[in-house]
Amino acid sequence: MENIDLDQLKNEDFCYLTTAGRVSGRSHTIEIWFALAGKTLYMLAGGREKSDWVKNVLKNPAVQVRIDKSTFNGQARVVEGGEEDVFARKLVLEKYTPRDSDDLTDWSRTSLPVAIDLDA
Repeated sequence: MENIDLDQLKNEDFCYLTTAGRVSGRSHTIEIWFALAGKTLYMLAGGREKSDWVKNVLKNPAVQVRIDKSTFNGQARVVEGGEEDVFARKLVLEKYTPRDSDDLTDWSRTSLPVAIDLDA
């Protein structure tokens, strides 16, 4: 991980998640909303397990994340149930509600939370 304070990046609008294709093995990068808590990055997959990037991380959880000009390696995991699930949904919803004119409540409730534990 780069020597940068993650708190400096938490207000960026997007991150760029690079996964390895589950069939091809080729790198795939998407732009996605995120929220940071310590060294864990949370995202919500609106397409849940049908999202290609979720299918990719389920097959190979090693990912790269770029926020602004900083790139980090990490391990992705699906968060289902429990306190972390509630926390992840709330964190992402609270970050983006003031930034978006749409009502994001249903999206935050029905999406699949995914955590990326960034390498220290």
